[in-house]
Amino acid sequence: MKFARAALTLCLSTAFSLAMAGQIVPYNQQTFDHLTGEGKPVVLDISATWCPTCKAQKPIVENIMKQPAFSDVTLMRIDFDSQKPLLRKYHVTMQSTLVAFKGETEVGRSVGDTSRAGLRSLFEKAVR
Repeated sequence: MKFARAALTLCLSTAFSLAMAGQIVPYNQQTFDHLTGEGKPVVLDISATWCPTCKAQKPIVENIMKQPAFSDVTLMRIDFDSQKPLLRKYHVTMQSTLVAFKGETEVGRSVGDTSRAGLRSLFEKAVR
């Protein structure tokens, strides 16, 4: 009985944390347009698999996305190496770039920042 109760508690806490987490998805133009058109916060994460700075940013960004304050944020991932037209569209010249939007307006940009405070500040700009 104790095992069943513990298992149920774990399942419910996991479901709750997922419900509170923002979404992390690959970039899709239609989804981006829909979300920004509705005034939703979106952060573009432009990274490369070979980039050490991107690797350092990833766990920090994923932790931020799990926080209740950012449950409305959608993080859209763009591959620096294979999605060059999107880099031009969003005026990105380096990997490890994050671009925050509140609705259709760009409200912040970060390049190469691996500090928790700096990255959190960028996400806060999208939800204010």
